[in-house]
Amino acid sequence: MFQTEPEAAKLDEEEEEKDPPRNFTPQQLRYFDGKPDEDGQDKPVYLSVNGIVFDMSKGRDFYGPGGPYERFAGHECGMALAKMSFDDEHLDDLAGCTTLNFGEKTELENWIEKFQNYRNYPIVGRFIPTLPTKKEWTVEDMTRANQGKTPEGYATPPIYIAAKGKVFDMSFGGVSFYGPQGPYRKFAGRDASRALAKMSLNEADLTNPDLSDVTEKEMKVLDDWVRKFEEVKGYPIVGTLKK
Repeated sequence: MFQTEPEAAKLDEEEEEKDPPRNFTPQQLRYFDGKPDEDGQDKPVYLSVNGIVFDMSKGRDFYGPGGPYERFAGHECGMALAKMSFDDEHLDDLAGCTTLNFGEKTELENWIEKFQNYRNYPIVGRFIPTLPTKKEWTVEDMTRANQGKTPEGYATPPIYIAAKGKVFDMSFGGVSFYGPQGPYRKFAGRDASRALAKMSLNEADLTNPDLSDVTEKEMKVLDDWVRKFEEVKGYPIVGTLKK
């Protein structure tokens, strides 16, 4: 049976600076389950409701490890909340939220209203279960796409950057660094391979994709960046860069 959480604690008078809204892949969202990380520090507790990702860390006793709703942490749970169900089949089914009956839709809207306006859980982004992919990209494709509007269901526009032939969407966690106000915003819409290898923001390196003269040490730096993008940050790969 679903339980009612206790009154939320009083918000801190001085809130920490918030990260800009971001997009989440299913794999990225699952990281935020409230369990200890490799350093023993408790991770934040995030969950998605009909694609809206909330930071539930202030309700850790309910949504974190050991809480009655702990299985929802790190998942899309709109269907489960609407149906008042703990069945795993209702987790991560964002599309299913469009098939709810009237009563279930009302229940879902009530949960969102409660989280957003009553409990004041911060909204940190949007859950994107599947990404549109393009087999091959040109630099011109990335430049045009980066100037587009925010796609429906996204929290922020895509940020496409190519590195070693792979095209990444950095809007899935990298907005602070690669977005319009970020220190690496010059990489957006470009093949950043040479610039990453040389740890350079010089226009000459940003506009030159040639790697034939980079040193072995610089190539290792580039490999480390690509590994970080893929394995550490989990930025989704949306295609390859056409040679």
